[in-house]
Amino acid sequence: MFKGILIEKDEAGYRAGIREIDDGQLPDGDVTVRVGHSTLNYKDGLAITGKGPVVRRFPMVPGIDLVGTVERSDNPEFAVGDAVLLNGWGVGEVHWGGLAQKARLKGDWLVPLPERFSPQQAMAIGTAGYTAMLCVLALERQGVKPGDGEILVTGAAGGVGSVAIAVLAKLGYTVVAVSGRAAEVDYIRRLGASEVLDRAEFAAPGKPLGKERWAGAVDVVGSHTLANVCASTRYRGVVTACGLAGGMDFPATVAPFILRGVTLVGIDSVMCPRVDRLEAWRRLGIDLDVSKLELISHEIGLAEAIPTASKLIAGEIRGRVIVDVNR
Repeated sequence: MFKGILIEKDEAGYRAGIREIDDGQLPDGDVTVRVGHSTLNYKDGLAITGKGPVVRRFPMVPGIDLVGTVERSDNPEFAVGDAVLLNGWGVGEVHWGGLAQKARLKGDWLVPLPERFSPQQAMAIGTAGYTAMLCVLALERQGVKPGDGEILVTGAAGGVGSVAIAVLAKLGYTVVAVSGRAAEVDYIRRLGASEVLDRAEFAAPGKPLGKERWAGAVDVVGSHTLANVCASTRYRGVVTACGLAGGMDFPATVAPFILRGVTLVGIDSVMCPRVDRLEAWRRLGIDLDVSKLELISHEIGLAEAIPTASKLIAGEIRGRVIVDVNR
């Protein structure tokens, strides 16, 4: 038996609670992991609270991230005792995830824990930080260099935004952040942002084209924010889109793309190929100042995860939440 958060949906309704789970209930997979830590991401918040259609099978253990030690393996890539981590692949949605003391998974989904990071540091990064790194890599592939101009990061006080700012600043980019949390301006500047703008400037419908400013952008919001970011991106600038905190819609025009040659790059971290995952984690080990992780993250126990999920959805949580599943 092991403890975990179990989400259930039946005639009694939708609910999430701490349960004692039998090993025999674990789903199929060729690697069993003794989980040490997981995280709370926006998607986990939606799953636990039921405020978004994230969970597609019931019952479900949420948690799109995990780090732990291989307990049993039928996969030649992994041996008992190996330290591994996982981000995405539909865990916490269609396959039981990391907010429990055990997980059974496909070995193809796992990545060796980089030597550079402790388990807690890896989860301080988690899917949010790994997604942020994918955005930075996309900007680089599209030729955006530190000397080209300002890079805009929306949702700056959240997990993706926090890591994106820290990485971009270390790489020498001039970062301008967008946040609706006035109380977090000092925190955002400490991460490396040179300026912090109010998200209200981006949240309402805007013009098809605005004044050119951004050489590149990392957007986690979508909707009008993404449209306005594209509208004010400089000629041949690059915008990476990886989130929908403001909505799934994209009320834009083609003007930025056909008149300024702006490139909009979609970033998917869930089904991202393994080779790209390994490169993102390798670069995080080089380009992320690990001392910033204490500023970006805080740790809670498993029992605290459910009430914290509601605060996360309400926009009351700064940065990253690490969950110690064994306390």
